[in-house]
Amino acid sequence: MMKWMFLVALLGLAGCATQSCETPVALDKQTQRLLFNNDMLQAKLLITSGDLEHLPLADALLERNIAQDTRGEIAFYQAISRIRQAAPVNQILDALQRSAGRQHPHAVALLYKMYNEPFLLARADRAKAAEYRAAYADLDVAKSGYPSFSRALMVVDRLVNPPPEFARRR
Repeated sequence: MMKWMFLVALLGLAGCATQSCETPVALDKQTQRLLFNNDMLQAKLLITSGDLEHLPLADALLERNIAQDTRGEIAFYQAISRIRQAAPVNQILDALQRSAGRQHPHAVALLYKMYNEPFLLARADRAKAAEYRAAYADLDVAKSGYPSFSRALMVVDRLVNPPPEFARRR
């Protein structure tokens, strides 16, 4: 009896070795959305946790879902991850501009911060900063009042200038 079970198991494994045993599952829209939201939540937690070793996983989660992102949220968090990883500024700017192009309010606020202070840039460009400030005022969320520009800047500051306990974990 044991020999037969072993033989059946061996044949089953041989079948998996020659072709995929996983049949692609067509997911309904609700399931896709739930998985997208789960991946986004996990990526955000990994990016904001302070542990640099988890950023590659966060990046993979973001990249896996980039085709489903319609609001620029993924590109924004890719930029935050790149800031934490000290990536070249042009990669950060590219991600933020993609996100701002999809009218993500925090991306627009961070671009304003970068050009106004300057943050990560060699020098300030007040004209460019003013363009991003005006662009923020044109966003639907700004017209509704949430988040206000000052609130968006506070969020962005917190993401790119973490509190001291974050720095200690590095």
